[in-house]
Formats: sequence, C-alpha cells, structure tokens
Amino acid sequence: MRIGIIAHLKHPIAEPFAGGLEMHTHLLARSLRDRGHAVTLFASSRSEPGIGLEAICTETAIQTVGTTEASDVPFFREHHAYLSLMNDLRHRDFDIIHNNSLHYLPVAMADSLPMPMVTTLHTPPFCWLESGIRLCAARNHSFAAVSRSVAALWNHVTHSDAVIWNGIDLQKFAFHPQPATDPYLVWYGRIVPEKGLHLAIAAARQVGLPLRIAGPILDDDYYWTQIAPALGHDITHVGHLAHQQLARLVGGARAFLCTPMWDEPYGLVVAEALACGVPVAAFARGAIPEILDATCGVLATPDDVASLASAALSALKLDRNACRTRAEQMCDAERMVDNYEALYLRQIDRAAAPSRADRAASIHLMPSTLPSRASLDQRSASHG
Repeated sequence: MRIGIIAHLKHPIAEPFAGGLEMHTHLLARSLRDRGHAVTLFASSRSEPGIGLEAICTETAIQTVGTTEASDVPFFREHHAYLSLMNDLRHRDFDIIHNNSLHYLPVAMADSLPMPMVTTLHTPPFCWLESGIRLCAARNHSFAAVSRSVAALWNHVTHSDAVIWNGIDLQKFAFHPQPATDPYLVWYGRIVPEKGLHLAIAAARQVGLPLRIAGPILDDDYYWTQIAPALGHDITHVGHLAHQQLARLVGGARAFLCTPMWDEPYGLVVAEALACGVPVAAFARGAIPEILDATCGVLATPDDVASLASAALSALKLDRNACRTRAEQMCDAERMVDNYEALYLRQIDRAAAPSRADRAASIHLMPSTLPSRASLDQRSASHG
C-alpha cells in the first residue's frame, strides 16, 4: 500500500522521543516500511529521515494547549503547514492517509481528499480537535481509538470504528528476569504537572526505596518549584534517555510508579515496563486498568499517595515473568500494525465499493437508452 502518515508538529518524530505519541508514530511508520509498504511521513523538520520523512514545518512546541494558542506564531505556522499539506494531498497518489496529528485541519478537510483517511484518537476530547471532527463529513473517513476509555470519552462527538491498543517494540524493551542488585523504583515520562511526578516522589519515600526518574523537562516552573527541591541521594533525575538506556534503567527496577493526574489515553510507559518484566503500581485512571491485571500490576486510588505506596509494596511481590507475558499478549507492536493494516484495507475497499456500484448501475441503465426492436421496426416502416 501507498500510505501517508500525518504526524503532529510540536516535536520531532525521532529519538529521544518527547513522549508516547512521537514514539508511536515512529514505530508505526518504521514497521509499515519494514512490511514493504511505501510510507511517507509528513512531520516536522528534525524528524528521522529514514522513515520516509517529508518535512512540512519546523517544530511548533508550545507550553500550553488552549484558546490562547491562537495568538501565538507557532499556532499559525502549524495551521498553514497542515492547510498546505491537505491541499497538496488532493493531487497525490496514496491509497490511504493515516492522520496522527491531533490537529483539527486534517479531519475538517478529509472530505476534500480523493483517498480514504483513518484518524487515530490519542487523547480525550479537547476544543480544537473536537471542532474539527464535528466538521468532518467525509464518507471515506474512519476513527480508531487507542483504548476503550478513549472511545467512550469521544462517543458524544463521534463513533470509533475500531479500538486498536498501542504497541511497543518488545525487542527494544527486552525482558529482565532479575532486577538490579541495588533495589530502586522507577518513574519516567514527560515531566509536566499532569504526569504527577511529585506524587511518585512522595510515595517512594513512604515505601522506603530510592526512586530514579527519567524524562524531558517540559514545564520548567513545575520542575524547579516541585521536583528539584525534592531531589536528593534517594531521589535522582537521570535525564532524558534514548531507548537503549531507558530500557536498561526500567528493566533494573523493582517496580514502576505510574501517576497520571488525568485520564491516561493509553499508557505506553506501562506497556514498556511490563515488557521489561517490571511490575506496575499505578493510579486507576483512563486506559491503565485495561492494560494491567492482577498478575502484573496493582491499581491505586487516583491522587492518593498512601494508596500508591501500598500498591507499590504489593507490586514488589509480583512475578516478573507474568509481567512480560502480559506485555506480549496486550502490547506487541506487531499486533497493533496487523490491526491498522486490516483497518486500512477495509477503508480502501469501502471507498472503492461506491465506485463499483456506480459502474454497475450505469451498465444496468445502458440498455434502456437504446431503441427497442419494435421502435426500430416502426421507424423503418415510416421511412418505407
């Protein structure tokens, strides 16, 4: 298949990934190319060239999401990049477009494309994307949600045609049957308030084990006011790590603390920890209860430090082999790509069906436009 993937533009689709969406988009593009598909990735300029990059904009990262974006130059740069791309795609030869952008324009303009489109819903509803989806009138458009939780959150706006759980490269996050000799807990992800790192720090101190932190600082005020003052010999931030280093850090942990302060749409960090064989103690938010079961994780009351500490103590007793097994069942990228390929083919076939029906109808109507034998005989007699 000839597949165009529209990425979001706030961060490059390249390691070290700014977050789960960047990793997901990179993995999807690479996996589809490895399967022999012709993939073009429409992304920001510093994205990885080796996955079919066609850069459409420089990075547009901004600190907040909301209506105040409209006054920022990055907002307009992003808007015009997607507008130009959608106009260009009207004349491109793709079998399908996969919209991974979180932007309103690709969905709002989907009906202008000659080829079908699939949009993945990666987040709960927010005003900009919701407005674009409400304007989407394309017959050949399909929505996929990354979890049942996300599908339910969007149900008042649009129906999800499929739930396709995100996947990870199980080889990159290899199984660690034994933790590191020196025991520690791990937390990793984007260091922003909604990820709740400050709660993980408090819970780790209640458990009595060191906490190692990895991830990019994307909110300076939050980091310097709430995280940096809490660092010490037992709480350390090791920086923003590439895949190999991150997998080694996570795999050495006794347990992973997951502390979202919002309805986590999926939770790639949970999948990665399980793949490494690391039990998870997590707030029961969003899709996390869909990934974890009693063999590999313990759920805690959201925003409750004491509950999280108790969950972590229970998680320390879980079997690391069971964690890996759960990851293989739920979180394998091969399963995810299989499901997207099947959705692409359904959409392509559905888009072709009306054309076939139109051709059949025209063929059926053609005889009625020809003169009948009786009318020919009458014409002959009249001219006799």
